[in-house]
Amino acid sequence: METTATAPTTAHRLRRSLTLWDLILYGIIVIQPVAPMSVFGVLSDRGRGHVVTTLLIAMVAMLFTAFSYGRMARAYPSAGSAFTYVGQEINPALGYITGWSMVMDYMLNPMICIIWCSQQAHVFAPGVPYAAWAVFFGTVFTGLNIQGIKTSARVNTLLAAGMGAVVAVFFVVAARYIFSNPHDGAAFFTRPFYDPQMWNVKAVLGATSVAVLSYIGFDGISTLSEEAENPRRNILLATVLTCFVIGILSSLEVYAAQLIWPASQAFPNSDTAFTYVAGRAWAPMFAIVGFTLLVANFGSGMGAQLGAARLLYGMGRSKALPQSFFGVVDAKRHVPRNNVIFVGLIALAGAFIISYGLGAEMLNFGALIAFMGVNLAAFFRYDVREAGGSPVVPLLITGLVVALVLLPHQNTVLWITAGIGLAILALWTPPLAGFTICFFLWKNLSWKAWIVGGIWMIAGIAFGAIKTRGFRGNLIDFELPPEEA
Repeated sequence: METTATAPTTAHRLRRSLTLWDLILYGIIVIQPVAPMSVFGVLSDRGRGHVVTTLLIAMVAMLFTAFSYGRMARAYPSAGSAFTYVGQEINPALGYITGWSMVMDYMLNPMICIIWCSQQAHVFAPGVPYAAWAVFFGTVFTGLNIQGIKTSARVNTLLAAGMGAVVAVFFVVAARYIFSNPHDGAAFFTRPFYDPQMWNVKAVLGATSVAVLSYIGFDGISTLSEEAENPRRNILLATVLTCFVIGILSSLEVYAAQLIWPASQAFPNSDTAFTYVAGRAWAPMFAIVGFTLLVANFGSGMGAQLGAARLLYGMGRSKALPQSFFGVVDAKRHVPRNNVIFVGLIALAGAFIISYGLGAEMLNFGALIAFMGVNLAAFFRYDVREAGGSPVVPLLITGLVVALVLLPHQNTVLWITAGIGLAILALWTPPLAGFTICFFLWKNLSWKAWIVGGIWMIAGIAFGAIKTRGFRGNLIDFELPPEEA
């Protein structure tokens, strides 16, 4: 795809310094080893207790998507975004739309993390107002990221170790509680997956669209392609392994939590439900888990701010944004310092405007658009062009499955038909299966997310039309520049 990228105005470039272990840690921290704990209560309420099931369904979609991301990163080792993959393999205009949705994703993540951290810190120290905590966390996120990519990687190592230790302790105390209290036999251990008295297909699928939040962030690994050692190998491995590890770990966490606190019992507060679960297993865990979630959101916000800064850097390089500000790299730290500061200010301002819930839904809106785009890009590259196959039949099957999903009045026969079609896609062309599941999850987001997300996308299309004179000129570039030899 033709872009307007030009030669840099400075000799300072991003440098390759991230190992496979650094990439995995980056992905785990952005996703969070305790990912489902923050949304456990919301998922339990919306899914009528079937949190494990919603996470496993979401994991299937994310594994398909993670594999597509990894394969595309191998094809474009010096690139690192859904924008490039979709623009090169499908259509430049669709690539632009994907890139614009990706910007929303990365701009919102540090924002909602500042909101959550500030709220939780205010609970621990109510004498300090929320506004003061928001300013504190926004400043710390920005300051650490300005120190450079390797500084962030070292912080990630410490955060991962701390959260891993807390998760391990939780499993120990959960097992002690579960096996030291009476239960009603084998059915007790299967209800978290399927409880016939609580089961509702619509409720479970609706909760699954929220469960995607537990995985969002693995795609950020691909934005570090230019800074990774051996990107053709390491980006693919890190993306898939991160998604799989988080999926299994998350499922085990919520499975234990549902055994401790059955869905039939209401939570004192759904937003902090997991802390009550941990406290029931062992009283000191109430404070420990609360602090751990604070640390987890801290790491996620810091990593997401780094990704957003690099996306803006690519736009500055192509002069979509003022190059003198957005398209430069700090000479000492080799990071786009101006962009880090800019994202920090936007995130801090948003922390005073939007709610955590709306921000999370909007984040899913943008991320799922990018996920669908990458799955389609992988399909056209590997299953059509390289394999020499025709896209007609698999696309027709995809259309059939999507049509069945969109029918307002669905019955068991239609669900079975859609399931068979999805299974065929998974065996024939996994990227289209990933696209279909992501589309279904996107369709099940709340109407508020659709309204706000739609406004963002309309604004982005208008911005692109103005910059390209009605899309007749070169499209805006959302990608990082190639590595300097």
